[in-house]
Amino acid sequence: MREGGGSVLMAVSEFERLFRLAASIDVDKSDLKRLSELLTQKLHDLLVVAEKNAKFNGRDVIHRADLPITKGLEQTLRDFEDLDVALRLEPVLERLSKLPPLDLEVGEDVREMLPKLAGALVVATAKVLREIDPELKNPQTEHWARASRILALLL
Repeated sequence: MREGGGSVLMAVSEFERLFRLAASIDVDKSDLKRLSELLTQKLHDLLVVAEKNAKFNGRDVIHRADLPITKGLEQTLRDFEDLDVALRLEPVLERLSKLPPLDLEVGEDVREMLPKLAGALVVATAKVLREIDPELKNPQTEHWARASRILALLL
């Protein structure tokens, strides 16, 4: 994984649909960049912790069991799967490749799980925004900032 900037994590239509389904919130293209940056960082954070777990357990490959999946995140993964929205792996890998590299390889089981993790984080973000403001229709900069700070505390 190398450093850089650039692409978004998912198509605008996927992003809009997920937010509508998860929390009845309307978002637009301008929100997609914020969400892509937030999700990329949170996915990377999960992989960094997973790498520490793999090293602790004497492995040279990161496996699903190494991911710090809490009960809440596990439920959010199920919630995302129930929405029947499939995200592609390539944009997730492209975004992650622009961050500082990990020392260990990511196992195939984790690679295959990355789009679902990304989708679960979209659902979690939408639900956090809904909790911040139950009447929210269109998130503004302060909503995104608060959601980002909350997710940073939890993930």
